[in-house]
Amino acid sequence: MTGAPIKSVLIVGGGTAGWMAAAAIKRSVGPHAEVRLVESADIGIVGVGEATVPPIRDFNALIGLDEAEFMRETKATIKLGIEFKGWGAKDSAYFHPFGTFGAGPTLGDFPGSYFALKERGKAGSLESYSITSHAARRGKVGARSNDPRSALSGFHTAYHFDATLYGQYLRKVCATRGIERIEGEIVEVVQRPEDGFVDHVVLKDGRTVTADLFIDCTGFRGLLIEGALKAGYEDWSHWLPMNRALAVPCAKVRAVDPFTSSTAREAGWQWRISLQHRTGNGYVYGSDFIEDEAAKETLLANLDGEALADPRPLRFVTGRRKTLWDKNVVSLGLSSGFIEPLESTSIHLVQSGIIRLLQHWPDMAFSQTNTDGYNRRLTREIELIRDFVILHYHATRRDDTPFWRHVRDMAIPDSLAERVEMFRDRGLLFQVGADEYFSQGSWMAVMMGQGIVPRAHNPLYNYQDLDRVAAGFEQIKQAWATTAENLPAHEDYLKANRMWADA
Repeated sequence: MTGAPIKSVLIVGGGTAGWMAAAAIKRSVGPHAEVRLVESADIGIVGVGEATVPPIRDFNALIGLDEAEFMRETKATIKLGIEFKGWGAKDSAYFHPFGTFGAGPTLGDFPGSYFALKERGKAGSLESYSITSHAARRGKVGARSNDPRSALSGFHTAYHFDATLYGQYLRKVCATRGIERIEGEIVEVVQRPEDGFVDHVVLKDGRTVTADLFIDCTGFRGLLIEGALKAGYEDWSHWLPMNRALAVPCAKVRAVDPFTSSTAREAGWQWRISLQHRTGNGYVYGSDFIEDEAAKETLLANLDGEALADPRPLRFVTGRRKTLWDKNVVSLGLSSGFIEPLESTSIHLVQSGIIRLLQHWPDMAFSQTNTDGYNRRLTREIELIRDFVILHYHATRRDDTPFWRHVRDMAIPDSLAERVEMFRDRGLLFQVGADEYFSQGSWMAVMMGQGIVPRAHNPLYNYQDLDRVAAGFEQIKQAWATTAENLPAHEDYLKANRMWADA
């Protein structure tokens, strides 16, 4: 039996998550359901997210954004991946690129062939077979090609942008699409006595706002999902002990890099993100391993331009809400949990939650089977991302500070331990299903980059003519380098395509 269709949606909380949800839901339901958003100018938003992963391009297309206008409005730049400094060993560095290694739209036989050649000394560095790595190292960018024969068919990109500006831009877009914004602070959440579903919220001035479906975008406090429905929280601090961050912008002092930098520090790591108008910086750390003032001093001492504000402190507990969708409340963004920003997945998980919600869109019957399916799928994706982030900490050879000794020696989830051992044994990479975001190439980049090297390779690849394979690998490496060299410089590309705010 199906119920009546959903006629009204209330998004509680603005910011990036709230306005992303508003834009996508309105785009999907059109005139058939009312979409409103309530937020208070007196309640701040986190708004420090600046780095994304490639699916953000699909989301922006889904909600009908013009790419050039979006980039001008948010002072955005292109992101090709993440450079990691000091993670495997104190003096080490590697690049985790977007896109694929080798030729073709997928990894194919690349890992097996690569390890067979590597054992014989006939393969170069892993990143030399990535077109995006070549481009990033040269400060070059371009557009992905739909021609599978092109080197640029494996060229995937994302964005760096000012998350506060992104939320403001989406708010303007939503205003033109019939989404009502309600200014006000919620002081009470009223549930139906018969089943506990949320019936309405009460604002500070006494107004009440009802809806059929509520989207909780109230940040860490989870006003509806936790405050009213008591969904509970699964704490992952024993695997991810970072619980604080300091964020500070500094003046732009050089051409914008088309990648994020992540530099390991005494008790965590520091990010550096180039935007059009400034550089974003932050230090993510565990308070059990460094005092706040010392963390602040470390951050400010490692800026490459003048600080434009005082460092902004953030506190969090890594983990997830035990129930992401309960009754008629769906949590998105920080209200659903937080892994940490290492692999730029916070905005991606907002997007993923929205897409899953549209796939599992309810009617007034609120089928429990449908809700459970949403929770299982999104929980699995979050846990797979969690494992990938834990990998960066666990796969370190550093022992120079208590923090790095702790994360190196800590117990890890069985799901992660299995993947590491399968790779260490013979370089085996695998996907855990369609809901896993990070590709085999991403797992390979991080494990190889941080010193996890297979003890052997799959003997199946000994049947190949490895001299011929080595010649093909060399051709790929040279072709990728030549293609990248001929791409335009990052800023030139943005300006030529009307993506630069002041052009």
